[in-house]
Amino acid sequence: MSGPGKKVVDVAFKASKNIDWEGMAKLLVSDEARKEFATLRRTFDEVNSTLQTKFSQEPESIDWEYYRKGIGSRLVDMYKEAYESVEIPKFVDTVTPQYKPKFDALLVELKEAEEKSLKESERLEKEIAEVQELKQKISTMTADEYFEKHPELKKKFDDEIRNDYWGY
Repeated sequence: MSGPGKKVVDVAFKASKNIDWEGMAKLLVSDEARKEFATLRRTFDEVNSTLQTKFSQEPESIDWEYYRKGIGSRLVDMYKEAYESVEIPKFVDTVTPQYKPKFDALLVELKEAEEKSLKESERLEKEIAEVQELKQKISTMTADEYFEKHPELKKKFDDEIRNDYWGY
């Protein structure tokens, strides 16, 4: 097999090898997301299977002698000549070059957003841990211990007291 059909099959085969289905499945948290993901994977596998079987086979050759016996050689020769003169144009991809730079730019943007998201997630995890620690210690914590962790609040209260500002 050759031509665009072969190229489609090759791309689909490579794409199926590069997808980390199990890794993506581990990231899903809701049952609805798992169902949608299973549907996506099943659909992808069906399309990939169709591409593998439909485009990976050469078309069957025509047995011209069989038709010559039944129809007559003159008519069959005319059809054979017409069949062999048909030229299927090669597919020229003009769309991919237009969108490849945009796609690459989106991938870069995606990586930056992913890094930013991971940093923000890490910051929030630390903040959650601090709040949970504070929640456990709040009933036995003294003001000095609290102000030790939050010196900006101690400075603010000291300034208010020094300036004789009592909040009204």
